[in-house]
Amino acid sequence: MKYIIIGLGNFGASLSEKLTKLGNEVIGVDSNMSKVEAIKDKITHAVNLDSTDITAVSSLPLKDTDVVIIGIGEDKGANIMATALMKQLHVKRLISRAVSPLQEMVLQAMGVDEIIHPEEETAERWAKKLNLSGVVDSFEVNRDYSIIETEVPEEFDGRTLEEIGLKRQYDIIVLTTIKITREKNEIGADRQVSNVQGVASAKTILHKYDIMVLYGHNKNIKRLLKDQEKY
Repeated sequence: MKYIIIGLGNFGASLSEKLTKLGNEVIGVDSNMSKVEAIKDKITHAVNLDSTDITAVSSLPLKDTDVVIIGIGEDKGANIMATALMKQLHVKRLISRAVSPLQEMVLQAMGVDEIIHPEEETAERWAKKLNLSGVVDSFEVNRDYSIIETEVPEEFDGRTLEEIGLKRQYDIIVLTTIKITREKNEIGADRQVSNVQGVASAKTILHKYDIMVLYGHNKNIKRLLKDQEKY
């Protein structure tokens, strides 16, 4: 996977390094030359440019990049402007950082569905979430076991957990399911709302586009996600 991470503060730099160590190509971008110098030997490429300047940003390999992450934190104006430029340039997948509820509402109004809250979410958690195909979110219990959220695949739609047999096939437990709906926020923009459905049982019916929360050994989770990619 190829990532561009704009903003190399503590969160952006940490995420850049972790994604690089996981075998991804990472281009780190910052307007502060000292931050670029500090990380240039730890990631694939480090670039010094103004991410609010469309001419400068257009020099980045955006069309060949899988994910663009706006990690700018302190300068909310630069964050919004950089996000707006990426929307204008139609990048494949855009994730932006919010440090306040108002900023989050503005990002949602701009059509950004994936928002990072670094004060609540670690760079390690996001690195794992981004690096595993199909993972919506994850929480590492220890080095071997994790709890992850993943979308219900189409082949599971309308079937019970008993029928699917994830415990039998993969030794994975489904803890709960989450129904995803959309509603308007305070400024009238659409936002995604997660509704937890309670403790799952053998009779729980899965529905496409919902989220299932899984617990298991990392190798079994990876095997399940890899098998789902085949469908």
